[in-house]
Amino acid sequence: MITIEPGEAPELTALLAQRLYEHNAAATGYHDGESFSAARRGDDGAVAAGVSGHTWGGCCYVAQLWVSAALRGQGIGTRLLEAVERYALGKGCRLVLLASHSFQAPGFYARRGYSKVAEIENHPVGHSDIFYSKLLSAVPSATGGIATPPMP
Repeated sequence: MITIEPGEAPELTALLAQRLYEHNAAATGYHDGESFSAARRGDDGAVAAGVSGHTWGGCCYVAQLWVSAALRGQGIGTRLLEAVERYALGKGCRLVLLASHSFQAPGFYARRGYSKVAEIENHPVGHSDIFYSKLLSAVPSATGGIATPPMP
């Protein structure tokens, strides 16, 4: 019997993620999966902005990027995304993938060179879920210049 349980199940979620990774790695030959995260904290130590995701098989997936309302419009999101792109290049990634709901930040990603590759309407109802990708070849550095990685 299968019963759906409401709420989070971190142990089950971790087990399923590990089993899927094992299957995917065996099927593709890519055994380089790695999670990442970064946070900007306020003076009180509370997270005021952050990003998380994973790299695997030459690709980077940004699962979550959030900036508190008090810090929006100050370039924090841009710096987080640039840090992810530099990190991804360092891990040998050439593609970044992410999603944004239509009421979140689609313009933000488009302005940073991300191309819309798919849109699912009515997710949630009345809105869309938009998927973006960006090919990496050179990424703005923290000093304003361009950091170009060596080609493999």
